[in-house]
This record gives sequence, C-alpha cells and structure tokens, in this order.
Amino acid sequence: MATTDCRGVPLSTDNPALAAALDTALDEALAFEGDPVARIDAVLAEHPDFVMGHCFKVGMLTQAMETRMYDAMVASVEAAEALDAQANDRERGHTAAVRAWIDGDFHAAVQCWEDVLVHYPFDLLALSLVHLTDVLLGDIVGQRDSVARVFPLWDESVPGYAFVLGFYSFGLEENRDFFRAEETGRMALAMRPSHPYAIHAVAHVMEMQGRQLGGIQFMNERRAVWADGHFRNHLWWHLSLFHLDLGRTGEVLDIYDQNLRSDGVSGDKYEELDSAALLWRLKLVNADVGSRWRELADKWERSAEDTLYAFNDVHAMMAFVGDGRDEAQRRLLTANERYLEHAGDANVAMSREMGLPFCRALQAFADERYEACVAELLPARYRTHRLGGSHAQRDIIAWTLLEAALRSGQGDLALALANERCQLKPSSPLNWKLVARAHELRGDTDRAKQAYARAESPLAA
Repeated sequence: MATTDCRGVPLSTDNPALAAALDTALDEALAFEGDPVARIDAVLAEHPDFVMGHCFKVGMLTQAMETRMYDAMVASVEAAEALDAQANDRERGHTAAVRAWIDGDFHAAVQCWEDVLVHYPFDLLALSLVHLTDVLLGDIVGQRDSVARVFPLWDESVPGYAFVLGFYSFGLEENRDFFRAEETGRMALAMRPSHPYAIHAVAHVMEMQGRQLGGIQFMNERRAVWADGHFRNHLWWHLSLFHLDLGRTGEVLDIYDQNLRSDGVSGDKYEELDSAALLWRLKLVNADVGSRWRELADKWERSAEDTLYAFNDVHAMMAFVGDGRDEAQRRLLTANERYLEHAGDANVAMSREMGLPFCRALQAFADERYEACVAELLPARYRTHRLGGSHAQRDIIAWTLLEAALRSGQGDLALALANERCQLKPSSPLNWKLVARAHELRGDTDRAKQAYARAESPLAA
C-alpha cells in the first residue's frame, strides 16, 4: 500500500521511513541546513527503487546551474525513468520536469512542475522548484503567481507553510507589492524565526525601499540565525548593500574579507556570484579592493567556457576584467559566441539578449571605453530581467550604465538615468550623489549642491 509525505502527497513507495527521510531532506533544503542531497544519497544506496528520492536529488541539483553537476543529474534522471512503471502520476511529472531541465528546456521543466502543482497543490518540492527556477530565469510574475495558485489552500496546519510564505513574500517583493511582501515575510519569520529565505525576502523589501539603517538593524538582530547557514553568503551580500548605499565602503570591505572572501576554489558558483557582484559595485565607487579581484578570478577561471547560464557568465566576466585577464575574457566571449551559433536551449535567449551585451559592456567599462559601454547597455536597460536573478542583483546593470554615461561626459543622459533611479528609491544617498554628479557635468552647480544636500539629509540616510 502506497504511503504519503507529511502533507498527504502520494508516493509510490509503501515504506513510511522513506517518506519521513524525504520530508526531513526537503525541510533541510528549504531551511538551507544540513546536507539534504547526501541524506537522500544514503537512502538511495539502500533503496535504489525510491522514485521520489531520485527526483528530489536531481531537483536540488538543478538549482546549482553548474556544469559539474551534470553527470550526477543525468544519472538520477535515468534512474527515475527506469522506475517509470512503478511511479505514480506525480512522480512521472517530476521525472518529466528534470528530463526537460537536463535537455536544456528550463521553461518546459517549469511547466511540468506547474502541472504537478495543479493536481497536487501541497507538493512543496514542486512549488519550491517552480518558484526558484522562475528566479533563475527572471520570470518576475511567475515567481509570485506560481505560489498564488496554491496559496489559499495552505495554512498553519500544513507542514512547511512558513516556506510557502517565504516564497510568496519574495514573489510579491519582486512585483513591487512591498507592503504585502513584508507582511508575508514577517509572518513566515514569526512561525520560523530562523527561516533564511524569509529573512532574505524582507531584506529585499528594505533594499528596494531604501531603508538602509532599518535594513542593517533587521539583519544584525537576526545574525545569530543566518550568519552560519548555507545561505549566509547571499545574506552577508544583502547586508553589505545597505552599507554601500550609505557610503560605508570600509564596512563593505570588512564584510567581504570576513565573510565572502575564501581561500582556494570551492566550485560553489553561488558564493562566487555574490563576491563578484560586490567587488564590481565597489569598483563603481572607485574603492581600492587590492588583490581581491585576482583571488576571485582564479576561482572563475575554470568556468570561463561553461555557457550554461548567462547570469554566471557575466559575473565571471566581472572577475576577469576586474583583474585584467584578457585571455580569460577572450575565452568567455568566444565560447559564448560559438554557443549561440548552434545551441537551442533556454539559455540562448538569455545570453543573446543580455548576457553577451553585458559582458561586452563590462569589458568596455574596464578598458575606459565608456561610450561603448553605454552603447551596449542603453538599448537593453528595460529587458534586464532576461538575465535572471532579482531586481537587487540586476541593478548592477543600470548602475554600470549610469556610471559609464557620467564618465563619458554624457551629462543629459546621465541625469535622465539618475533621475529614474531616484524616483524608484528617493531615500538613497548613493542615488542623490549620482544625480549631483550629473548636474555638475551639465554645469548646473546649484542643482548639484541641492542633490548633494539631499544625499546627506536624514531622509536619505
């Protein structure tokens, strides 16, 4: 007789111990704790016919977006497919999703998981994979509505509800529904104070609203529950953004050195993404980062020709241009250009529309060819979501464009872009300083003084 998980979602196994192990692994994965894949590997070693175990493992591996995971993903998919005759409809849906994923059709994978959710709205694994994949793909509406479709059916009585609240909070935030996003995120934290994704969602709200001091306080008050977890790099990065907006580059460098900088090559691209993104922002404010670029570029070198995910490629390019590695830059661009000639996977559009233009813009910026940087980014500024990630992560594109406009002497354009930023986040000291510099470039000293004053006002702090 088949059993179910703790939410009543059916499994083809009749062994309740396997269901319990899956429940524990999923809880660990969504809480960014333990080693959920290793836990399931141990289960599969004794029970290789556990279909959902294989689906869980490959589902978790999809989120790494790294080529080094590919062989393990293929092995897990093939193992699940070999058990198709004993699998139930829900498990076949998961198998179809991960098969689509390894074939490069990320959007079809999302559709398969969404179909599973239509029939099994309490399938927390499917829900998490849809939501997180929509983040990877930059599907802003999907991040919210994939959760909204099932949200009214969940409540505190269903195990894992806090995770669903966390997903919904982030989806609401990315769609600029900040009040509901924060309310939902804080509800998740009331239920599970150590929930890192909910902390992350609320931090995004505060970042988008320019609540720098409040954001620093919010993160520091909860540091004991997130600073040592698996999501810590990204949360340290969020804390650094609040300091950077206030011009506290010393604090930002301290965070980098103590929490993002690491020895050796870990191979974990998620950690290296945050490091590259932070160093590039420091470059935009002319901070001296010493040897940090060299150390980071060493980590990215072996990924220069991956062409798996455009979001990774642009962060690799940041490291290569930051350290002046011309050969690595050439390898990355050549690999991507060749990839676009023959590939047909979902990453092609991401690379063509945003990945390569941003890589070329980064190269131009580092070479002080600022007009060329502007030419690459200006036509693409309203389709940056095609790169994936969050608004906060993609802001680096708009900021690079604006800084290039300033450095190339395009005062009118710089002012227009700076005004655009200030209207979205008028309490940002950094934004007001960019407005002031644009006015200076245009020779309007009075307006420049007013903008600098706004940057120093209590409202902007």
